Amino acid sequence: MAAAAPKRRRKFDINFKENVLKYAAEHSGEKTAKHFNIDPKRIRYWKKQIVDLAAANKKRARLSGGGRKKRVPLPPAAVSCLNRKSPPPAAPAPKIKSFAYSTRTVSTQLAAGTLRLQHYRSRGVQAAVSTVSRCTDTGKPVSADGARPPKRPRLEVEEDEDNDLSFSVSQHSTYETEDTVTDLSDLIDMESPCDFEDAKYIVFESSLRELFENCPVCTRHCIVHQHRCGTFVAFSQDCPHCSFSRKWQSQPMKNKIPQGNLELSAAVYFNGGSFINFEKICNTMNLKIHRYDSFRRHATNYLEPAIYHKWKADQGKVLEEMKRKGKIVISGDMRADSPGCSAKFGSYSVMELENKKILDIQLVQSNEVCSSVNLEKEGLRRSLDLLESHSVQVDNIVTGRHPEVLEYLQEREISHCYDVSHVVKGISKKLEALARKKDCRLIKKWLPSIKKHMSWAAYSSTSGSERVAKWTSLVHHIQNKHKHEDLLFPKCVHPNSASTNGNKGLKPGTVALNKLEKVFLNKRVLEDVSKLSSNHQTSLESFHKLILQFAPTNVNFLFTEMLCRLYLAAMHHNEKNTKPEEATGKPLWKLRFAKSKKGWATARLIKTDATFGYRSDLMQLVLGEVLDNPTKFQQELQQVPLPPPLTAQCDVPLEEDIVAFQISDIGSRHCSFLDLGTPAEITQLHITG
Repeated sequence: MAAAAPKRRRKFDINFKENVLKYAAEHSGEKTAKHFNIDPKRIRYWKKQIVDLAAANKKRARLSGGGRKKRVPLPPAAVSCLNRKSPPPAAPAPKIKSFAYSTRTVSTQLAAGTLRLQHYRSRGVQAAVSTVSRCTDTGKPVSADGARPPKRPRLEVEEDEDNDLSFSVSQHSTYETEDTVTDLSDLIDMESPCDFEDAKYIVFESSLRELFENCPVCTRHCIVHQHRCGTFVAFSQDCPHCSFSRKWQSQPMKNKIPQGNLELSAAVYFNGGSFINFEKICNTMNLKIHRYDSFRRHATNYLEPAIYHKWKADQGKVLEEMKRKGKIVISGDMRADSPGCSAKFGSYSVMELENKKILDIQLVQSNEVCSSVNLEKEGLRRSLDLLESHSVQVDNIVTGRHPEVLEYLQEREISHCYDVSHVVKGISKKLEALARKKDCRLIKKWLPSIKKHMSWAAYSSTSGSERVAKWTSLVHHIQNKHKHEDLLFPKCVHPNSASTNGNKGLKPGTVALNKLEKVFLNKRVLEDVSKLSSNHQTSLESFHKLILQFAPTNVNFLFTEMLCRLYLAAMHHNEKNTKPEEATGKPLWKLRFAKSKKGWATARLIKTDATFGYRSDLMQLVLGEVLDNPTKFQQELQQVPLPPPLTAQCDVPLEEDIVAFQISDIGSRHCSFLDLGTPAEITQLHITG
């Protein structure tokens, strides 16, 4: 086996060191080390000698006193002393002279207790100051009180270096090399706990540098190195004159992650905000934050597992409460992330109508069902299965008029009613389209009364036949006839003075009245009116508006991200569900004049302020538990079955074919791929003519 080649040592002169320091002033320490093939710690050592290198003689190869020391032979007297068998007589103890020290007051930036005899390390300041001592008859310094002064840690570096170098740099996920001057690994040992409720401030960089420009001991200029990692900034201060040094960081580190970066990502995510929009705001005022890639890493590793864990814990408590109540009345409705049949996601929400709390919310992707029309049925099936698994008894359910939902609930033998708002919305669309016609413009005056009459018929009736009788009486009422043939509702209950406006009534035999009767007496409409809910109505429209704050439709989310944002909206709604504010035992009301009501006033209950404590709970969960053991929470989130992406259903074409098609004459005329064939065939057709 061949012997290993001996390592060849390298020698660096003063000119080489100055070139390295000039390059390091514009680039990071790691990039400089790789560029010159040297160790990063050697660059930091040379930075401490920058003053001595500037004043040194450029003709010399190294500073005076550097390099290997020559071995000096011992004098004959020392050799004879070493050869003796008995130890030499002990020298007399040195006589210590006492001195009277004069004191003066100096303003410094040191923490309390830094200039003691023994050095105590603090989080923000690291200082080492030698103790003044005087002695005689010996070369060893002795402190004023007789104790030996503590040694200052010193970096022992030789001027000669091995030719083969190998070093590694520990970088965090939010590490940004273009903004880095020193290595983040030097500051990891400065980790310290910090409460997320501590106040944060915006500090200018120039104000921070003023604190480190001058030495607090000798008041002379210092060498300052800066490191930035998102919102994290650190300074290392080295004084070449008195050997004072310290490190300072703007925020604590926890598990090698700047806590401010994680808290900023959590604050944006937990409030349903957009990090891209927030980043634009910060860039406008040159406020340094981390990038979107770091935000997504924070969300994937820590935030989304915490949201899923808290929602499951809160949901279990609510379902246990519903189980103790016995039979409950719920409502369900679906919201699509985009209108029409092109929806990617469908979220089905289930609410308990007495306490107005969200019991469950299911997210269904369009490729999990045969078509987007079946999203609502699939979401309802999953929610009912979940309630059944927790032994929650459903007495009645209020939903929309979806025919597949009606058929599915009949199969499961669950009592089903229609929400009044859904039926009113469907009738209003037909009547508004009818009122735009030339001979039916008088119907527009009756639209508000027709909507209120349907709601009154649902609330004031006890059976389906009574609701139908009150609804069909409207056909006679608009003709100014207030006595009816149906025995369930023989006459109108309003006073006679309310029906004396003859200009508003429709005359028999007119086109408007005939078309209006077809809408009122339609078989499907009469069946829907008979199934209207009289006691409970859905309140999911307001919850769907709340979802838009956390998951806007103009943003494309991944499945897990969309699911977690829906859970945030549900937690927000359940905590926002406050009680009405009362004064003298009566609830307080406030009148609102909406533009859409055109002068009509609506009364709204004044409720107590919401607390939104779920945000603080999530913050404590992330910083206290998830950050210490993320694997446990990530495994919980991984149990959610993820559907395949929509792109898995089709073959992805080649980029060259798409580009060639778009720049061709055929592509400029917006021809369809389905009519002309694949992109490759279209391109070949264009080439061959």
